[in-house]
Amino acid sequence: MTFTPPTARSARPATAAPAAELFALPSGLTLAAQPRAGAAFALSLRVPWGSAHDPLGLEGTAGVLEEWLFKGAADRDARALADAFDALGLRHGGGVGTEATRLSLSGLNADLPAALRLLADVVRRPALPASEVPVLADLARQDLEGLQDTPEERLALHTRAAVFGGPRPAQGSGTMLAGFGHPVSGTHAGLSALTAQSLRDAHARWGAQGSLLAVVADLSAAEIREQVEEVFGDWVPGTAPEAPEPHFHAGVRSHLSHAGSEQTHLSLSWPAVGANHPDYLPSQLALTAFSGGSASRLFHAVREERGLAYAAHASALLLGSQGFWQLGAASTPSRAQETLDVLLAETERLRLGLTTHEFERARRGLLTGLAFSEEGLRARAGAMLRDLVLLGRLREPGELRGQLRAITLEEVNGYLAALPDPLPGAALVTLGRAPLSLGAQELSA
Repeated sequence: MTFTPPTARSARPATAAPAAELFALPSGLTLAAQPRAGAAFALSLRVPWGSAHDPLGLEGTAGVLEEWLFKGAADRDARALADAFDALGLRHGGGVGTEATRLSLSGLNADLPAALRLLADVVRRPALPASEVPVLADLARQDLEGLQDTPEERLALHTRAAVFGGPRPAQGSGTMLAGFGHPVSGTHAGLSALTAQSLRDAHARWGAQGSLLAVVADLSAAEIREQVEEVFGDWVPGTAPEAPEPHFHAGVRSHLSHAGSEQTHLSLSWPAVGANHPDYLPSQLALTAFSGGSASRLFHAVREERGLAYAAHASALLLGSQGFWQLGAASTPSRAQETLDVLLAETERLRLGLTTHEFERARRGLLTGLAFSEEGLRARAGAMLRDLVLLGRLREPGELRGQLRAITLEEVNGYLAALPDPLPGAALVTLGRAPLSLGAQELSA
């Protein structure tokens, strides 16, 4: 027997995977179909109703409804439905975000038709037993209580309400939507007001119009479409809601008193570019250099050089079509103001540009993360949905990698140099014994 060395076997040219295809089905459902060789499939369905669409006064509608869907469907009760998923060895997940509800499944390729039928039963033919509503509302209340367990979670809730909160009218009706100011779990008042009928009314708005389905499987795109049309081809259109937009409260100063706290926690937010903006990639590369691990500027300036806090971080937030940057840190009350001052100084210094070393490190970090995210079937299904929502089109897996390799230091520094000073309109929220000051402005208690 002749032994073939591994290097020789791996030298065969790799066959490129077929490109993903996009289909607009007659029902109004948009399908993204990605053929990929292998034994398994993954799919993800996005229905454009999230917690920001909760009716004002009924906060928690989307979160409770998503849980209610799995309490029986078609001719199965909750136990029989769970058994049906388990019998196929399906992994299911999902959840509710501010802008949409997502349901995901993965399993063996041979079980894709049965999995699609189960998904259609859950989404289109749920039993919605009224007896489950009090139980689900109580679980949501427990989740709300859990969000008060740590100062970080309390600050995040307060920031959501103070910086992005505010109701807005629903498109084409007099109904007011609760918007972005409450958690997915809802509010205590909203959960108490929920009824089986109000939840059924919310589910009646679901439909194919505006919904997105991504499927990755070892089938041709045409075969994937055929299987999807068999179970979702006659899905009613439903109502496609207007894409929600947050109310950013520029310049807000808010303090949540916590007299017994041993630390002061702070959150600073301001508008940035959205995902479909030409400068989004330079923005993300700059953000990675600013706060991307132990070699980042914030880590060194706040922790390593001054010992002000165990960690300081900056992250990007996408809400609707808008983008934001958020900075956060926690320090002792005696050094909290100094911590904030250092964050402000580093934010200002960032506009002077990155060094070559910072640029290369940030780009390598983004490329590494991208390589890992492209490996899994579920990650690919999720990425296709994100592309459709944020960009309105599908990107091929290598497209973003090519853009990262092509971007230059000069482009990133040009973007940073042209940025206006974000701090005058920034929103500052703190939690602790006493408020902090941002520049010459004192926070009001």
